[in-house]
Amino acid sequence: MRKGNIVKRQEDFNRIIKSGFCIKNKNYVIYYEKNSLGYDKYGISVGKKIGNAVIRNKYKRKIRSIIDEYKKISQNSMNYIIIIRKNCLLLSYQEMKESLFELMISHYKNKERRDEKYKV
Repeated sequence: MRKGNIVKRQEDFNRIIKSGFCIKNKNYVIYYEKNSLGYDKYGISVGKKIGNAVIRNKYKRKIRSIIDEYKKISQNSMNYIIIIRKNCLLLSYQEMKESLFELMISHYKNKERRDEKYKV
């Protein structure tokens, strides 16, 4: 993942979490909002309950790898904050990937429904 595609600032994290939309499953919570940059930006959060710094960084690397694969499939000018839940520790890399892809695809379905609902 390139440095320009990362949400780093605490203010950005807080803004996206407070004012953005939320989708979740038993492994992840994803907050998202539209941006005007023309490309997606991602922020990854792994809480201290997941484990020590080594384990948290390991899971961040796995998520970054999954995101790189996902970016090849889709780009839609959004800011995403991905929060990893503790249940993710029990999954293999492939299961993590499938779970995250499934959640992102449900995001598109919800987005289409929401856009139709507010169409004038």
